[in-house]
Amino acid sequence: MKADEMWKVSTGEGVKVAVIDSGVNANTSSLKGQVLADEVPAAVAYGATSDYTGHGTTMAELIAGTGTGDGLKGIAPGAKIVPFRIVADSLKDKAEIKKTASSAKAIRAAADSDVKILSMSFGSPGEDPEEAAAIKYAQSKGKLMFASVGNDAETKNLIGYPAAYPYVIGVAASDKSGTAGKFSEYGNYVDLAAPGLNIPGWCDATFRSYCDSAGTSMSAAIASASAALVWSAHPDWTANQVLASLIDTAGRDWAKDDPSTYLGYGLIRPRLVLEQSNFNPGPAGTDPLARENATGVTDEAGNAPSASASTSPPSAKATAGGQTSAAASTSDTSDNTTMWIALGAAAAVLVIGGGAFAVIRSRRAT
Repeated sequence: MKADEMWKVSTGEGVKVAVIDSGVNANTSSLKGQVLADEVPAAVAYGATSDYTGHGTTMAELIAGTGTGDGLKGIAPGAKIVPFRIVADSLKDKAEIKKTASSAKAIRAAADSDVKILSMSFGSPGEDPEEAAAIKYAQSKGKLMFASVGNDAETKNLIGYPAAYPYVIGVAASDKSGTAGKFSEYGNYVDLAAPGLNIPGWCDATFRSYCDSAGTSMSAAIASASAALVWSAHPDWTANQVLASLIDTAGRDWAKDDPSTYLGYGLIRPRLVLEQSNFNPGPAGTDPLARENATGVTDEAGNAPSASASTSPPSAKATAGGQTSAAASTSDTSDNTTMWIALGAAAAVLVIGGGAFAVIRSRRAT
């Protein structure tokens, strides 16, 4: 991504990103001064800076970490983080679960704040009406939303929400060569791809060391940070224009009107936007994913379409001309970074490998 070159133009200054996750530890060396805990709405503020897994803190550092004290330096170190803690399957304490916000409440609260971007590295294998309504509300407020597509491609390809909702950008994972990770969920709801393998992340909630990590969680955070860079450089752009610029410059060698089921419109490359001060992002009110968002999660017959006939993950390797070429995946990884949330009044926990909804959700015509 050539971050050093991007930072000459933008560091994300002036942009706030909501990290909706397991909480964010504001006291790591990399995040000191970067987390705006006082801006979390009171109704969903419980435990916002108490990360019960280390996952949310990793996402925050990948977005806006400063790199101080040998910590992670994020893609947008000038941006700020507003933390939203939600209930996930790894939160076991019943009292904590009752006090911690649901994803729907956190999304709605973030929509009412002045954050520009919602980074959502979590998922569940089913649609929740309250969460869907919150997403639609956030979109009406002009927010840009990124979500991880999930890490279960090698088993049931259990596609999750919120990535599959309209108005959410589903982000897949690639390695440093641009190859889609074997674990990275695929389907017609994948919109973009970003780095998601061999990335440091906090090993656990003790915050004593980093581990080599992989997952679409990382990809969603990096995509969110990329959007922050662009929005900082062009503060008058709308969410539609920021997204359109990222889609237009994404690395791919397939036709733009025929997105890949593995990498969507391609690998995110914000540098190609930032290096053009007069970049034309298109009309402010034009949704670059209008086709996908109109289709919704089912086809015209009301069915959930499967992915196209492609059977092996492609890569989007940059060529001399800045284009991309496809190749089969050879990446190996562990499935350890997707947050699965609890849904329903009874807070029934949904976990990776569950038997329900083992289908590919679609927001795009096959």
